[in-house]
Amino acid sequence: MFNVFICIVPAMLLEIDNLHAYYGQSHVLHGVSLRVDAGEIVSVLGRNGVGRSTLLKAIMGQLQTEGSIRFRNEPMAGLKTFDIARRGIAYVPESRDVFPGLTVAQNLLLGQQRRRSHQPAAWTAADMYRMFPQLEKRRAVAAGLLSGGEQQMLSLSRSLMGNPDLILIDEPTEGLSPQMVELVAGYLQALRGRGIAVLLIEQKQTIALDISQRLYVMGHGAVVFDGTPQQLQENRALRSEWLEI
Repeated sequence: MFNVFICIVPAMLLEIDNLHAYYGQSHVLHGVSLRVDAGEIVSVLGRNGVGRSTLLKAIMGQLQTEGSIRFRNEPMAGLKTFDIARRGIAYVPESRDVFPGLTVAQNLLLGQQRRRSHQPAAWTAADMYRMFPQLEKRRAVAAGLLSGGEQQMLSLSRSLMGNPDLILIDEPTEGLSPQMVELVAGYLQALRGRGIAVLLIEQKQTIALDISQRLYVMGHGAVVFDGTPQQLQENRALRSEWLEI
C-alpha cells in the first residue's frame, strides 16, 4: 500500500512580473513583482510616495507601463480600464469616488454588472444594505451629502455590485473614526469569506497585519519585502528602515 499525499496549490489570480510604470517621463515603479491568489487578502505597505497607489493605477491600465500583468493567466497590460473591470477587477481609489448628485441607491445601480459564469451568485443592493445598514437608512440621500465614512461604505459597496473576483483598495481607512476603521476591516474579511481576493494599500500596519495572509513592503518604487505578517513583525530592522517614521 502506498501513501498518497495531495498538495493543494492556491489558484493564482493576479500575477505581476517586473512591472515598470511612468507618469510621463517620471519613472515611478522599478520592476515590481507580486501575486494575489484567489480568496486571499494581500496588503502593500510602505511610506507615502513609494509607488503603492501607482501600482493600483498601473494594474487598472491608467498609466504607461512595461512588464507583465496577468489576471487569471490572461495578459492585462495595454487593456482599457473598462475592459479590465469587465474581466473581474474592481478598483476603489483613495479619493472615494462617488457620484455626488445621485442617491445612494442610484450609485449602487451604476456599479451593477452581470455575474460571470464561474460565480455562484451576484451581489445585490440588498446585500450591501445588510453589510452596511447605515447605507439603507441613507439610500434616498445624495452621495455628496454623506459623511466621509458613509462615502467609503458606498464606494466599497458600489465596487462589489460589479461582482469582481479581485478588489484593489487604496487606503480605505484614511481619515475614518476608530469605529469606522473596525467596520471596514470586518468588511474586508467578509469579502474573503465570499471568495473575493483583496489587494489592499493600507497605512495602518495593525490592520494589515491582522487581516492579511501575505504582505509586501515597497520602497523607492520596488518591493523590498514579501512574506507573512509574522515574518514582518519579526523583522525589526526592515520595519525600522522602510515603515517607521
